[in-house]
Amino acid sequence: MLVGYRDADGLDLFGPAEVFAEAVRRLEAPVYEVVMSAVGGGAVTLTSGISVATADLTNIRPQPNDIVIVAGGADEATDAAATNRGLLAWLARASRTGSRMGSVCDGAFILASAGILDGKRAATHWYSCERLARLYPKVHVDREAIFVRDGRIWTAAGVSTGIDMALAMVEEDHGRRLADAVASHLVLFARRPGFQSQFSEELVAQTLASDPLGPVIAWMRANLRAPLDVATVAHRAGMSVRTLHRTCLHALDLTPAKLVEKLRVEHARSLLTTTRLGTKVVASRSGFGSTPRMTRAFQRALGVTPGAYRLMFFRDSGGTSSPASTEPRR
Repeated sequence: MLVGYRDADGLDLFGPAEVFAEAVRRLEAPVYEVVMSAVGGGAVTLTSGISVATADLTNIRPQPNDIVIVAGGADEATDAAATNRGLLAWLARASRTGSRMGSVCDGAFILASAGILDGKRAATHWYSCERLARLYPKVHVDREAIFVRDGRIWTAAGVSTGIDMALAMVEEDHGRRLADAVASHLVLFARRPGFQSQFSEELVAQTLASDPLGPVIAWMRANLRAPLDVATVAHRAGMSVRTLHRTCLHALDLTPAKLVEKLRVEHARSLLTTTRLGTKVVASRSGFGSTPRMTRAFQRALGVTPGAYRLMFFRDSGGTSSPASTEPRR
């Protein structure tokens, strides 16, 4: 059950829809029934301007085997959905039936407004993490993960991560081989585990090119094997240590030391997933100096060791697995 509304994000809906639809095609069995829905039903215009036909959510009775995924969207539209009494009541009712409840991007605000995320770990788009934590203090916001599962509640960080979350649901239902086959059909570079950070430090360096930190971040990335202590980085940036610290916190919500570590982890992740270099070599080329030091950094940033991270990306894709059930899930 994919739940949208006017000015919802199309990829939040269509990404998971294609995952479940491809699983049905692969198994040649109606294990999922994809239903686009909205309060009131009818044609709903998404952020792209595309209009999609929806079933009236209020006329659908939630079932225990449902998978309910709420899309994010434009800020005003999401805020309106988060105060729609009909929508919130339906979601609360679905949650009580035992359905798996999920959200993509700012859809987390709608689940939170319905009380479904109270006491739960949850993910949302990195841009919205602070706002979600401020508006809903009972929600434990995970600012790093691309998707989070807390019991029956699933939340994805934003846009394309809904695909990763849906693949994880397919794996839970029908096994890894089918999930890998679906990912291969969708031409995904790799299936991303939920604990993978949604925040790419490579992108930080690119997007800050015209900002005060841009040049020094580019220099750091090119010199990760150098001893990048805070004083050295500050000197290269033409700032005092105090000014560098303040600027990093303001722009990235990171201390300079944490920025260095994250850039090194980002580079190590790239080497682990695109080469067969040994972990000792990866640690050296990324500036960690030793494998134990790199391992501690990975566990802090991603909650997993470098070896386990590599295994997530260097596994063989297989065919389909036998369906766990032929009863369709909506």
